[in-house]
Amino acid sequence: MRLPLCLAASLALATVAHAGQPITTQHAGIEAPLHGTLEGDLAQGTPAVLIIPGSGPTDRDGNGPLGLSSDSYKLLAEALAQKGIASVRVDKRGMFASADAIPDANDVTVADYVADIESWADTISARTGGQCVWLLGHSEGGLHTMAAAAKDQSRYCGLLLVASPGVNVADVIRAQLAANPANAPILPQVDTITARLKAGETVPAEEMHPGLLPLFGPQVQGFIGSMFRQEPSELIAAHDLPVLIVNGREDLQTPASDAQTLAAARPDATLVLLDGVNHVLKEVAQGDRAANLASYANRDLPIAPAVPEAIATFIAANR
Repeated sequence: MRLPLCLAASLALATVAHAGQPITTQHAGIEAPLHGTLEGDLAQGTPAVLIIPGSGPTDRDGNGPLGLSSDSYKLLAEALAQKGIASVRVDKRGMFASADAIPDANDVTVADYVADIESWADTISARTGGQCVWLLGHSEGGLHTMAAAAKDQSRYCGLLLVASPGVNVADVIRAQLAANPANAPILPQVDTITARLKAGETVPAEEMHPGLLPLFGPQVQGFIGSMFRQEPSELIAAHDLPVLIVNGREDLQTPASDAQTLAAARPDATLVLLDGVNHVLKEVAQGDRAANLASYANRDLPIAPAVPEAIATFIAANR
């Protein structure tokens, strides 16, 4: 069916009006700009959210080369724009469009990511007449936003923690390894490596079981060690910013118990647990692991409406 000319034209204009726009930031700690996408309008009086992605090679849209193609952050940003909330979603230093920012994407620490968050917040604030910026961290990104707020809360309106870890990453890794009985012989070595990295030491590759090199190899020890030194419950309690904690009950990676742990550390936080929502913020049937995992590679599956609704409601109540 052909659309009337006037309707087709209006749809085209609407598409242009809501298309994401490129945005960059630069600071002294990087060699080239960091790149992101602005959704909505950065203007005085309009809330602005900085979306920090999860672990590993996850890009600004919530996709990556390891089978992740959910468009979660893109869909979330678009949903927030429909509710009058602007957002900036970003590529991390050393990755994707921000690849030139540093020579080695593995040569990072939590402090480096905090510096990037501060730079993004300053860039966004400058375009909104000096307004504060909301920090939205998803998964590992939640830990980075917690660290940023704990360091200096002055730039930020509050924290929006979505599927964020509530316990030390070292404990998560050990629990995952211990869940497989075949790993029992190497658990003492895991404990030793963890303690050394947490203390800021390095562990030579030849001192490790080969199966542990992907987790604790020399190329990632600086980052892993810096992660091990972050205690989520301490970080979230280190400031008095408004905090929203959102977690899906079908999350296979960050269980709802993590959200409850965070909420216990900040009794004034708003805790929202969503039935039928998974780690990539899609709606899935309860207990259907196959459908849950399939959603990680399904761009066409819409974001769970309850996620942007919870965020928009919280921002409106804390402006």
